[in-house]
Amino acid sequence: MNIPLLVLALVFLLIAVRRIGRLRLPIWQIMGAGALVVLAAGAIAPEEALRAIDPEVMLFLFGMFVVGHALVASGYLYSLAYRGVRGIRSGRGLLLAVLFGAALASALLMNDTLAIVGTPLVLRLAREHELDETLLLLALAFGVTLGSVLSPIGSPQNLLIATGSDLPSPFLTFLAYLGPPTLVNLALAYGWLRWRFRRGIHAGQLVHAPVSLLDPHLARLALISLLLVLLLVVAKIALVLVGQAADFSLSVIALVAAAPVLLLARRRWQLLRQLDWPTLIFFASMFVLMASVWKTGIFQHLILGAAVDLTQVPAILAVSAGLSQLVSNVPLVALYLPVLQSGGADTVALMALAAGSTLAGNFLILGAASNVIIIQHAERHHASLNFGTFAAAGIPLSLVNLAVYGGWLGWMGE
Repeated sequence: MNIPLLVLALVFLLIAVRRIGRLRLPIWQIMGAGALVVLAAGAIAPEEALRAIDPEVMLFLFGMFVVGHALVASGYLYSLAYRGVRGIRSGRGLLLAVLFGAALASALLMNDTLAIVGTPLVLRLAREHELDETLLLLALAFGVTLGSVLSPIGSPQNLLIATGSDLPSPFLTFLAYLGPPTLVNLALAYGWLRWRFRRGIHAGQLVHAPVSLLDPHLARLALISLLLVLLLVVAKIALVLVGQAADFSLSVIALVAAAPVLLLARRRWQLLRQLDWPTLIFFASMFVLMASVWKTGIFQHLILGAAVDLTQVPAILAVSAGLSQLVSNVPLVALYLPVLQSGGADTVALMALAAGSTLAGNFLILGAASNVIIIQHAERHHASLNFGTFAAAGIPLSLVNLAVYGGWLGWMGE
């Protein structure tokens, strides 16, 4: 009996239904229980479980949670958003702004960052203008995922591909190979969401109410933190472009950005108490559960023993998007990348791996960490986005998106 696979299947089922009788189960508790079960069953040793928890990801999330919470608690995020959207007068225009704004920002700041700061913002916009909350949450999720496809720092797996291969000028390569189909897919996502949720977009004119800062001192610190994020990301891009080996990690960016809030905020202990600790528990638990599943070797066997040529674009897209639903896309890319390199795969194949593993997030909730962050943050703000609604909107769109990427990359490879 393969306990990790059975536990993974049960976790998927519980996340889909989210309740047992009258008991409602938060996602972090479901994943935490799954990790405890595989530990108790001996499917993974405690020391292996500790090693499986990626400190880079955990520190990055912690730092960005601090920055994100300071932006929200100070009121600066809403004030900044007001200045950005006050000229938009229709619900359709706001949907377009959320989708494309999230995409552009996630390409520069990584998808998880936008999921952290974007969720409370889109919920406020939806409630202020009486728009469907589910619509804007899905627009945020789809925009974050699609936008992160076209940049080597848009997602952790893209960064792994960029640094683990000999891509010439990674930023320009990603943009040239994945930029045009991503723009097409964003337009398709807008059309799909606009049609599917047409009843949730009223025809009235939007009137944006000015927003006052709740805590000016904290707002100044949050602004400094936000500027530090932007400056450090630009510096990281510049170092990569000029080929400098002296680079710094995303966790360093997040922790440096969080430092002004952690060191100088008058309410820092209150902010720390209110931090999104359940989401951090979810990720730590997910690392443990996925490591136990990975340890079974079944997915490695499926990839390495496949009867089809796994270096061809259609196979890469299908395998990376499909298996990323069951195991985290980062370890999947870590396994798949050597397979492609040993087979002499070209740039087109590497871009297909980036597109498929990242686009996996638009199929199901567990396909991307950013989806989980959005849902966890939504629940903290008394909103929800369930498994079925996400899948019903995401699966048809993602299949079309995959076809667009496949057609474009196939043409680029001719």
